[in-house]
Parts: sequence; C-alpha cells; structure tokens
Amino acid sequence: MESIKKLFHKKFGAQRAKTVCSPLRICPLGAHVDHQHGLVTGMALDASVNMMYSPNDSGYVRVQSLDFPDEEYFSIEHAPEMIPGFWGNYIRGAVLSLERSYKLKRGINGVVRGRLPIGGLSSSAAVTTAYLLALADVNGLDLEKKDLIRYSHWVEQSFIGLNNGILDQAANILSRKDQLLFMDCRTEQYSLIPKNQALPVFDVLIVYSGINKILIGTDYNNRVDECKVAAWILQEASSGRVAPFREVRLRDISEEVYLSYRETLPGRFRRRADHFFSENRRARAGIECWKKGDLAGFGKLVFESGESSIHQYESGAPQLITIYDILRNSPGVYGARFSGAGYRGCCIGLSDPAYRDEIEQRIHSIYPAKHPEFKDVYQVHFAGLDDGARILSDEAGAE
Repeated sequence: MESIKKLFHKKFGAQRAKTVCSPLRICPLGAHVDHQHGLVTGMALDASVNMMYSPNDSGYVRVQSLDFPDEEYFSIEHAPEMIPGFWGNYIRGAVLSLERSYKLKRGINGVVRGRLPIGGLSSSAAVTTAYLLALADVNGLDLEKKDLIRYSHWVEQSFIGLNNGILDQAANILSRKDQLLFMDCRTEQYSLIPKNQALPVFDVLIVYSGINKILIGTDYNNRVDECKVAAWILQEASSGRVAPFREVRLRDISEEVYLSYRETLPGRFRRRADHFFSENRRARAGIECWKKGDLAGFGKLVFESGESSIHQYESGAPQLITIYDILRNSPGVYGARFSGAGYRGCCIGLSDPAYRDEIEQRIHSIYPAKHPEFKDVYQVHFAGLDDGARILSDEAGAE
C-alpha cells in the first residue's frame, strides 16, 4: 500500500482519501458452469486489487495504475468507448454501468494496483468492483451486494463482451474469510459455509503459467454457445420444443432428461453436457466434504473437476495442462485445477503448508524445462483466504 499512497499524494496532494480492497478469487468446484446457471463455490484470497481514491468534484475520472502505463482521464458525462485490451475499460464500464440507474455527479481521483499475476484469478472482476465501490461512495449511493454483483457483471458481459456468469463477481463481493461460498447461479441464492474445525490448515497454491491474453480472443464464448446448443438439442429431443437461444441454459434441463437423451448429443455437445452435470454433482458433494472437514475428499473432487475441464469441457493450453499434471503428482497437493476460464493464467491447488518447498522445487524442475519460452515469467505463490471487497479506511492525507 505504501507505493499506492506515495503516488496518490504526489499526484493529487494531501487530501482526505479512502482505500478499497477488492480480493482476487478462486473457484474450487463449479468450473465453467456459472454461465449455464449451475452450482458454484468460491473463496476470496488475501491477495487483492487495492485502490486509494478521493472525490473529484469537477466530475472527472483520473485513475493511474501502478501495473499499466498512462493515466485514464475522462468526464463521467462522456465515458469513452471500450478499446480491446485496454486496462482503462473497467473504469469506463463501471461509470456506464452505474449511470444506467443513477446520475453521477462526482468522479474519482485514484491510484490502483493489483497483487499476484493477472489472468485466472478474476482481477477484472476485482478491479471493476473496486471502481464501483469508490464511485458509489463518492456519490453517496448505498448499493446492496446483489446490486453490486449485477453492476459489475454488466461491465464484463455487456461492455467488454465476455459471455460469463456471475461467479467471479459473487466470490469477490460475498466471500468471507475461512468460509466457502456456495451459490446457485440460477436463483442467485447463496450460503457461506464455515470451515469445520476438523479441516486441516491449507494453502491456496497459485502457479502462473505466463500466458496472459484477452479472453474474448479465446474459445471462451464458443464454449458458452456449445453448452447452449447442447441444451437446445436436449430440449428438442425430449419435448419437441426449444427456447430462444439467448435464453436457453443447460440448467433448464433436468438430470433425468439429460440421462435419457444423452446419446442424442453429437460429439463435443455431449462432452459439454457431461461436464456440466458432473460438475454440479461435484459441487454438491464438495459442500458435504467441507462441512465434515474432509479436505482429502474435497481435494479429490477438485482434481476430478480439473480432469473434466480438460477432457469434457476441453479448455486449457499445453502450459496449463503441464502445471496441472505436476500438481496432480506432487505430494502435499490435495486438489488442483485450472483457475478461471482455463485458456490462460493460472492453475490453483489446495496444499499442505508443510510441503511448500517440495512443491515449489518440483514445479521449478519441470515447468521451465518443458516450456522454456515462459521460464522468466511463470510464478509460484501461496495464499490464504480473506473477506470480500470492502472499503478499508479514511485517512486525512499525507503525513
């Protein structure tokens, strides 16, 4: 935080400022099903996007990132259009999202920085929530958490163009330290399940592959459409009627219908449905393991989720699959899978802290030799859990 504070006061002077902490997240179980209104789990990490901000009474947004060059600077009355790949898209989208419901009078002055590699931990959801919290605060808007999730989701889906569900935003906003978020993405009902006292202490292991590219340039949106086509085929086979493509989801299909008409699904559409229905079963089973304190059982389900993501959902890159295979064969790792969409970024795992050195050494001995083009950029981290996004402090200014 010191680097953020130093730059903030250098740029904006000794004015009263607040800090927002918006955590990165993992989804242990519930991979690739939120956009089909499936069942998901989430945890917020003690690694976050942090921003120091103050009101801009002239109605301008001035945000400097410590991770990217240039200052984003515009009037809230004239938020610029989206530029593919530009870091400032998320503050632009946050302004436009809120302005669908409110007349914003104040902008923000801010300095923002993320921790840990970008890609796979939903840094986009984290930074969007940070901007929304700051804009709502300086404009006196009292947003409920469910509304904050929707405003944040609109930015990624309607402004950025990623056809994702609400998992990332929900985990970022709703999570509580040492509790497992369990959400039904169709009803948006959720519960926070406390950690059983019998659950062993564990690390969240994060292995960054070095691959960082924009998701709308991958097969992410194609997979969403393939899941919807699978739902369409099952609807037609079972009832002779289909819903509009925009509205159909695999969650609309009962498991009985899926099992009865599974053989009518061709090739990749069957694999997408297989992943969806098996992942929902794993999410339910994982909740029971978590309640009992059975981390080994929970981790086994996470490994199974990783296998299904590779073979049934068919996400992944060779580098991510290498990391997954390393973790699957490393003592001390309870479970692992790709994090996020599975085309870039990280593999995550749950691991025994006593094996940190052994796990790290194993990764270092295999990954850079197999993928030398990433030998200088891949990273290994161990993280803990934390609360969801919140405004932390109100400070009087530079000392």
